[in-house]
Amino acid sequence: MKRLIDISQRLDNHVAGWPGDTPFSFSLAWNQAQSGSVNVGKIVMSIHTGTHIDAPFHFDDEGKRVIDLDLELYVGPARVIHIPATNSIGIDDVKNVNLEGVSRLLIRTGAWVNRQAFPQSIPFLEPELAVYLAQFGVRLIGLDLPSVDLLDSKELPAHHELTRLGIHILEGIVLEDVQPGDYELIALPLPLVEADGSPVRAVLREL
Repeated sequence: MKRLIDISQRLDNHVAGWPGDTPFSFSLAWNQAQSGSVNVGKIVMSIHTGTHIDAPFHFDDEGKRVIDLDLELYVGPARVIHIPATNSIGIDDVKNVNLEGVSRLLIRTGAWVNRQAFPQSIPFLEPELAVYLAQFGVRLIGLDLPSVDLLDSKELPAHHELTRLGIHILEGIVLEDVQPGDYELIALPLPLVEADGSPVRAVLREL
């Protein structure tokens, strides 16, 4: 059995959520003494906490919701690359990367150092990169960041351009201990019918 590498953020009261969004909390709705048999927990959280996928409905009222997404995009071969944190991630940063046959691309920037604190700024994905990646057949992009756009962006150009080109978005992955190379990605969203995104348990399997 090949080793699994967990690339998900831990969900506890220390996980950093978007400022002003619903913070994560876990509590027991019933404990064993109250129910007579079991502990029953409940969670409250934003869908965009920790490691998660964005559905197009997140930024487009007419976009697909989570239940409409193709699950096969979230399972399969993936390539991990390292692009040290800069102001942005563009074509020049990947032009020397062999993308032939790559349908899922995961990028480690190292820009989000303390996962218990929401970052003040992050490198954003330049919209032109989406066109470049689509030419190679990339269908999913994953980042070790809370967004593919600037944190204060209202236009969300990278979100829109990626979606226009059929590239799905995985955010908040943890790649600090992952070497560049090829893996199998498993990052399935929950079957949330009306949702604009979903938390995922993202893992890589060594090939």
